[in-house]
Amino acid sequence: QVQLVESGGGLVQAGGSLRLSCAASTSIFSFNTMGWYRQAPGKQRDLVATITSGDTTKYADSVKGRFTISRDNAKNTVYLQMNSLKPEDTAVYYCNAVKNTWTRGRLDYWGQGTQVTVSS
Repeated sequence: QVQLVESGGGLVQAGGSLRLSCAASTSIFSFNTMGWYRQAPGKQRDLVATITSGDTTKYADSVKGRFTISRDNAKNTVYLQMNSLKPEDTAVYYCNAVKNTWTRGRLDYWGQGTQVTVSS
């Protein structure tokens, strides 16, 4: 059973920084893509950033230039460095891992989420 455990959320003032971590219970080489999503109250869960096993990254337009996703394969951990935070970044942030298989198609794994609150 794959487990993803997020950490690093908290309360920060606008303009501040936070770094989220997502530790996987298995080698992250086994995943095609890992990423971060967020969900604000009353809204759908949206993609924030993804990184492939080949280190190709993708960002939502709203976070480009402010957030950076990275991975440490030795630690089986993915990070999200968030700078210049804005109140609209307030949300629960979820770690996601995707494994594409021949027999079962796409498999998605999710962490439990970590709250990020940005005060104005």
